Amino acid sequence: MSVKKERDIEKTYPTAEFVAKLRRLADALENGDQFEIQIAGERIYVPVRAEYSIEHEREGTEEEVEFQIKWSNK
Repeated sequence: MSVKKERDIEKTYPTAEFVAKLRRLADALENGDQFEIQIAGERIYVPVRAEYSIEHEREGTEEEVEFQIKWSNK
């Protein structure tokens, strides 16, 4: 297996596209399927064994909610 390059990308989507991605994720989770998504030209395969969390951050006047999906490729 080849070593993947490190990456840290954040992309903003219009509301309708974001909703569609969340809907596909929810469908995959409900069906017990792997989730596939393309981000900045790279196809990502999220395995069924992934862990899901929600994070809230607050700093000054800014707040952020992140829906996180994590897994290991060991």
